[in-house]
Amino acid sequence: MKVLLAINPSSGGEQAKEYQELAEKSLKKRFDQVTTVLTEGEGDATRFAKQAAEEGYDAYFVMGGDGTVNEGISGLAEVDERPAFGFFPLGTVNDLARALGISMDPKEAIQQVVDYQTKKLDIGKINQSYFMNVVAIGAIPETLNETSVEDKTKFGKLAYVWNGLKSFMNNQAYDFRLVLDGKEQFIHSSTLIVGLTNSIGGFEQLLPNAEINDGLCHLVYLKDGSKLETLQAVPELLQGVDGEGNHLSYQTFKEGTIELVSEEKLQVNVDGDPGDELPIKIRILSGHLDVYCPAK
Repeated sequence: MKVLLAINPSSGGEQAKEYQELAEKSLKKRFDQVTTVLTEGEGDATRFAKQAAEEGYDAYFVMGGDGTVNEGISGLAEVDERPAFGFFPLGTVNDLARALGISMDPKEAIQQVVDYQTKKLDIGKINQSYFMNVVAIGAIPETLNETSVEDKTKFGKLAYVWNGLKSFMNNQAYDFRLVLDGKEQFIHSSTLIVGLTNSIGGFEQLLPNAEINDGLCHLVYLKDGSKLETLQAVPELLQGVDGEGNHLSYQTFKEGTIELVSEEKLQVNVDGDPGDELPIKIRILSGHLDVYCPAK
C-alpha cells in the first residue's frame, strides 16, 4: 500500500511544513510507502492527484485549505482508477472536514488518520469544474468573492460573515431561470446556495438534511426583493433549512441549470473561491470518491 501526500506550504498561516513530519509518521502506520510532494502554485494539487492515479497509488492525501482540497478532488474526478482521497485541513472554514467529522485541530486530525475508514463521497460538477461543498450565487456570494486571502487568514470565517453583512448595503435581487431535473421555474432572489453537505461557511447545520453521499444537490434561496426581507431571511437561514420557510425556499435535485433572465453578468462562488459567470450547469456525481474520515 502506498500513498502520495501533497502539502501546500502556504496554508494555515504557513504551518503546513511544521506538520509534515507528523503527517508522514502517522501515514506510515497504515501505508508501506509514503511519498511527499510540495505544491508551488495553483493547480499543483490537481496535477499531483492525476500523478497518483497514473502511478498506481492506493491513496492520495492533501494538506491545506479548502482550495487545496478542491484541487485534489478535481484531479481525481476524471480519472478512471481513482485512489482513495484523504486530507488534513488547514483552511479558513474547512466545511468538508466538518461534515466528515474530521478534527479542526491539525495535529489531532493527523494523529487520528491511523483509525480513519473510507466512505463514499458525492462531488458536484459545475460546467467543466468540480466542487465538494457549495456553489453560492447572488449578492452575498459576490461580496465573498472579494474577501482577500489576508482577511481569511487573519479573521477566519468571520471575514466571510463581515463581508456578507456589508453586502446588505448594496443589496440586489435578480430574476433567475432554473431547470432542475427537467422542471422549469422562475425565481426572484438575492442569494442562492447549492450545497452538498450540512456545513456551509462554517455553519455546521445550515443544511441539516444534506449527507455526504445522498446523491443530491440541496438548493436553498432567499425569497427577498428588499433589504428588509433579506435581513428577515438571514437569521432563518443560519438556524438551518430543512423545508420551505417564510423567507426561504428549499428543494433538492440531481441535475440542473441556473441562469439570469436578463443579460446582466453574475459570477458564482465555488467552494469559497470565484467561479464561472452564469449560466451554469450543475450535476451530482453520486458516491464518486472514497474518502478517509473518522467512523461515525
